[in-house]
Amino acid sequence: MYIEVAYALEDKQTLLNLEVGADTTLKQAIELSGMLELYPQINLLQDKTGIFGKIAKLDTILREKDRVEIYRPLIADPKEVRKERAAQGKKMRSGKKS
Repeated sequence: MYIEVAYALEDKQTLLNLEVGADTTLKQAIELSGMLELYPQINLLQDKTGIFGKIAKLDTILREKDRVEIYRPLIADPKEVRKERAAQGKKMRSGKKS
């Protein structure tokens, strides 16, 4: 069956097409793809993985045309960033300067 394995940095993304056996797990697909050699910073014990944007465990059995994704750790907490933007928006609307 055919699948894709994806990994993206800020300035570069890699998407590899791969043919794998019917009972291939997410972890096996990543290993077979060569991503771990291309990007030694990937740590499957820490980095989250998923299929089409949904978090999935390494032992998940893949299906035809799945896109396996390896996620980088977040640099900033999205909730905190939204709070900061909202606070700055309130300051701007009230005419206050920081």
